[in-house]
Amino acid sequence: QVQLVESGGGLVQAGGSLRLSCAASGRTFSRYFGAWFRQAPEKEREFVAAITWGVGTTYYADSVKGRFTVSREFTKNTVYLQMNSLKPEDTAVYYCAARRLPGNPYTDAYDYWGQGTQVTVSS
Repeated sequence: QVQLVESGGGLVQAGGSLRLSCAASGRTFSRYFGAWFRQAPEKEREFVAAITWGVGTTYYADSVKGRFTVSREFTKNTVYLQMNSLKPEDTAVYYCAARRLPGNPYTDAYDYWGQGTQVTVSS
């Protein structure tokens, strides 16, 4: 069992920035996706971004390309999501997730999930 804990959410004005963190407990394997999803009220949970833990290959939803950056830090066992140029439509609960490679980071099921952190972007 892997425990994921998100932090860094909050309220920000449109155009502002936030950085979300996802800390993983225990051992972290090299061949893993670390990912971010979000779910807005009355909408399905959607993929936001992912990164391979070992190589650092990144994947992004079209809606966040050029604005969000996913990264990881080995020493802290943590995945980050830097969110810039935030828009009101980015408002959602953001979840981090992890699964082993190989697979499709956009569509494949993830094995571990965090509790979520609220991001609210005001206009």
